[in-house]
Amino acid sequence: MSGHQLAIHFSSATDEWPTPQWLFDALLSEFPFTLDPCATPNNAKCRRFFTKNENGLRQDWGYETVFMNPPYGRTINHWVQKAFESSQQGAIVVCLLPARTDTRWWHTYVMRAEIRLLRGRLTFEGGAHSAPFPSAIVVFRPPTFRLMAAN
Repeated sequence: MSGHQLAIHFSSATDEWPTPQWLFDALLSEFPFTLDPCATPNNAKCRRFFTKNENGLRQDWGYETVFMNPPYGRTINHWVQKAFESSQQGAIVVCLLPARTDTRWWHTYVMRAEIRLLRGRLTFEGGAHSAPFPSAIVVFRPPTFRLMAAN
């Protein structure tokens, strides 16, 4: 990535923040991901993925185990709503999100999920510097999921 591309990458000129591979690998050891609904052919984390042209917001996520790192711009609320609604229909959706606890979408949807706040600031794939915002892993599970204590 050139200096100009890096400057754009860490500015509001882009809403795409590629997932660090180490973080995805850690989550993959816990979740058997089958779908990446917010991908490009170059950064897809799953064999099955949707690009911007295929518009993952309009696709059925079924009973997939989804890894979602959505665009962080104005449409993020739609992606988080889709993640929540898809979980209500049977999908498990694991999201990498900016920890924007002051937003309506956070309180409407994220507060219903399992939230794992990440310490420090992530350095996203291809970035030379850490992000200017904190991040969280948010897990939306189907209503039938129940955490049970082992006997």
